[in-house]
Amino acid sequence: MDSKERRKKSNPVALLPIWVFLVLYLGLGYIFEYRLKIEMGFYSIPIVVVFLVALLVACLQNRSLSFDDKLAVMARGVGDKNIMTMILIFLVAGVFVGVTGRDSAEAVAYFLLSVTPAWASVAVLFVAACFVSTAMGTSVGTITLIVPIGVAVAQVSGFSLPLCIGSVMGGAMFGDNLSFISDTTIAACNTQGCAMRDKFRANFKIAFPAALATLALILVLSFQTGLQSIDIPEYNMMLLIPYVLVLVGGILGLNVFVVLLVGIFSGILITVSTGTVDGMTLMTSMKTGAEGMFETIMVTILVSAMCGLIREHGGFEALLSFIRRVFKGRVGGRLGVGLLVGAMDIATANNTVAIVMAGPIAREISQEYGITPKESASLLDTFSCIFQGVIPYGAQMLIAVSTSISLGSQVSAFEVIPCLFYPYLLAVSSIIYILLLAGKKPQG
Repeated sequence: MDSKERRKKSNPVALLPIWVFLVLYLGLGYIFEYRLKIEMGFYSIPIVVVFLVALLVACLQNRSLSFDDKLAVMARGVGDKNIMTMILIFLVAGVFVGVTGRDSAEAVAYFLLSVTPAWASVAVLFVAACFVSTAMGTSVGTITLIVPIGVAVAQVSGFSLPLCIGSVMGGAMFGDNLSFISDTTIAACNTQGCAMRDKFRANFKIAFPAALATLALILVLSFQTGLQSIDIPEYNMMLLIPYVLVLVGGILGLNVFVVLLVGIFSGILITVSTGTVDGMTLMTSMKTGAEGMFETIMVTILVSAMCGLIREHGGFEALLSFIRRVFKGRVGGRLGVGLLVGAMDIATANNTVAIVMAGPIAREISQEYGITPKESASLLDTFSCIFQGVIPYGAQMLIAVSTSISLGSQVSAFEVIPCLFYPYLLAVSSIIYILLLAGKKPQG
């Protein structure tokens, strides 16, 4: 399609469903969180219902198409191979998380604490959160599991609680960004049409320097404490094996389904043989893990259908026209992708939903500006994690603070925000990456 045809079909009104979603979501979130004082008010919103309303608005537009034709457009969007692959990976990843559970994640943290000096405990919390989140593929799950350990470290060591929580949150976002089974990675790769291994390699160049700088900063802040020892509960080293297998298999580039199945079967064998769980509890955990992905799957389906209609009505072309005017060259294109998903994340407070919404538009931006699929997927995932990692109303922050309070330690989101070293350094690393590599010829 040439540029004249694109401009002819450009239709800013077609973006109305996105605005309807944002207004409803933000409006209800503000009322729940700040007027009605509902705990985690943003996450009490029935996001599937809000997307259904937005989809209805999309269906009411463009009367030149019959409703049957619009159903066909939506079906093409939902029936895309990448969408189906994404849904299946979500389900299998949920089962893996259900199988491995809390004990495996805690074993990782306790093992790392046992082999390092006590004064480096906060650095260990960061590294443990990095590993657990990379292996589990969930930042929220990692925070739920590791923050209680961070609270205990703060209580017995004298380290500030905001520093411990900020370090755990930073490590959780590192893994969420890089994990092969993270829903953000799955969404980014499948919306951009690239292999997870390729995205990992591109993403690693941005995330790893930021992680090293974060670790160095934490160690500098920790070095003068003089802490001699810390109490560590008993743990089972065998429970680390499923995580290690998934991590190694992903890095080697094995098929994601094969990697997850290996993790699931090894997790079943180890947890049952060691007596960690019985058969019925394991089945319930697998069911719970899969069910935990259902809302994400429904959002994926609804967003795919809505984006199909928006594209058909000329909305994507209108957005691309705006980006062409504001952002120039490959640096501008990359910034456009990053800021697009960042704006979606600020609005939705959910990095997966932000990627699913921004993904189709980002793919067209990438084609327009000569950005490779792996780089586009990396930018989507990275910038969504940057913004999700620092917003005070995000699930990660809300769960970290509420978990700490439930354990008797008072802390606020605004005390933790200055200690979120990793997201800030990830933003710096991303900007440096964009500025230094924008002039290079794309490869593959």
